[in-house]
Amino acid sequence: MKKIFCLLAMAGLVCMPTHAAPGKEVTLKLLETSDVHGCYFPYDFIKRKPMRGSLARVSSFVKEQRATYGDHLILMDNGDILQGQPVAYYYNFIDTASVHVNAAMLNYMGYDLATIGNHDVETGHDVYDRWIGQCQFPMLGANVVDTRTDEPYLKPYTVIERDGVKVAVLGMITPAIPSWLPEQLWKNLRFEDMEACARKWVEVIREKEQPDVLVGLFHAGPEGNMLDNTVENGSANVAKNIPGFDVVFMGHDHTRYCEKIVNVAGDSVLLINPANMARAVADVTVKVTKNDGKLVGKSVSGQLTDMDAYPVDEAFMQTFDSQYQATREFVSRKIGSIDRTITTKDAYFGPSAFIDLIHQLQLDITGADVSFCAPLSFAVEIKEGDIYMSDMFNLYKYENMLYVMSLSGQEIKDFLEMSYAIWTNQMKSPEDHLLLLNEKNNGFGYFKNPSFNFDSAAGIIYTVDVTKPQGEKITIQSMADGTPFDLQKRYKVAVNSYRGNGGGDLLTKGAGIPKEELSKRILSSTEKDLRYYLMQRIEEVKVLHPQPLNQWKFIPEEWTVPAAARDYRFLFERSKE
Repeated sequence: MKKIFCLLAMAGLVCMPTHAAPGKEVTLKLLETSDVHGCYFPYDFIKRKPMRGSLARVSSFVKEQRATYGDHLILMDNGDILQGQPVAYYYNFIDTASVHVNAAMLNYMGYDLATIGNHDVETGHDVYDRWIGQCQFPMLGANVVDTRTDEPYLKPYTVIERDGVKVAVLGMITPAIPSWLPEQLWKNLRFEDMEACARKWVEVIREKEQPDVLVGLFHAGPEGNMLDNTVENGSANVAKNIPGFDVVFMGHDHTRYCEKIVNVAGDSVLLINPANMARAVADVTVKVTKNDGKLVGKSVSGQLTDMDAYPVDEAFMQTFDSQYQATREFVSRKIGSIDRTITTKDAYFGPSAFIDLIHQLQLDITGADVSFCAPLSFAVEIKEGDIYMSDMFNLYKYENMLYVMSLSGQEIKDFLEMSYAIWTNQMKSPEDHLLLLNEKNNGFGYFKNPSFNFDSAAGIIYTVDVTKPQGEKITIQSMADGTPFDLQKRYKVAVNSYRGNGGGDLLTKGAGIPKEELSKRILSSTEKDLRYYLMQRIEEVKVLHPQPLNQWKFIPEEWTVPAAARDYRFLFERSKE
């Protein structure tokens, strides 16, 4: 099988005794999935074609490993499993009477424990509380605190004993959730800093449980980056600064990672992340030697095992065939039609029929003066002809609410200044890139920054001078109806809840609105996700006639038009590699 191996034999990085100690050696296999994002079946219900990865393949791998390791295998999931594919959406919000298909699958596969991720919280209390209740294993979250009791909302840790070896697993989630999600989705909860929380619970675990192996299962990456004065991805900080962990399983940032580090006590800790969509599994082997009940030796090794090399588990597919068929039927429902093909590919270079369709729907739904919207998927299209439910997951990727917020004209301008500054290059010559690009894929395709923060506006007429620095790029000429635009006036602005809660920093760092003031600016919010209202609107109008609104443009056009053509070729030829 194809495997990606860690370099674990570097000097000082393998926790092994110099001489083999007498006693009994127990080998444990620890497996982790993370950021599955609804990829339960080997079928993409959005594109309506087979896909790689999926829990159906993981199931084959797990059965193979259990045949070797028996109950010495510990299987865990690290969150963000309830969002992404329509099958998750269907059992989150449509069929709420059945056992959630994901809970049923994880139970079938024999998961021993799990954490929740930020996109699981995004589904709301009704969904994730129901799902947690149906999962037949502990759901961990030491830093998810119930504000009504000041106690953990989820179990902080669990201890699993196998053949005399005690394995303690501490679970945590990125604490940056309030920066992205409306409070109604996490009502009565707060999210503690990972390092502070881990420091407290590791002491409890050591004193109370005295484990032979300490594992972190953290829905966060290793980067240590700050978001609204919160460390979003604190896994490496915890592993380095809090002695005791043997392995930290990571998630959230969708990046494959398998590396050993040295903590402050001089011990090695394995950090491992299988990335997303069940394309790989974090595969860790722990060997423990005990003599008369005392730990005398321990080694940890890890690799990422590629699931594409494994067949689909036909018994899994047969067990969940009714759920598969129900989802196929759900995504096949026609909700309207469209008279031209639209794509996000043109959204980076000027007004786009795809983005402007969302702008227009947001304005129609809310009655706002101005709309902000970004391409949420890099390169998707909705083809001319009938629109099916599956297309709605291309039109709008996430389960965001739709807000109307009160912003001044100056705040609107400053918001756009930041958006286009992270989107476009400051051109010095006609030969420069129009877009702010990297020569290599550094995590956001070839964009330097994530394209889901490239917000344009509708409802106003403006230009973007790409030769100017941030603060001088945007000139707003008027409202879309020709009436004057006033920098001092307050306007009603339609934004998604991710942006309205400060996601991407466009309202905070860009428009300069203090984080704590954002909630006071919200004039209204939809009760359901934006995709629901877009679908409802399409069913009302029946036939969509999307056209670019042409309410903004890049200037100077003698530079930007040929630069856009060059960057289009660069971006989409490279994306096929």
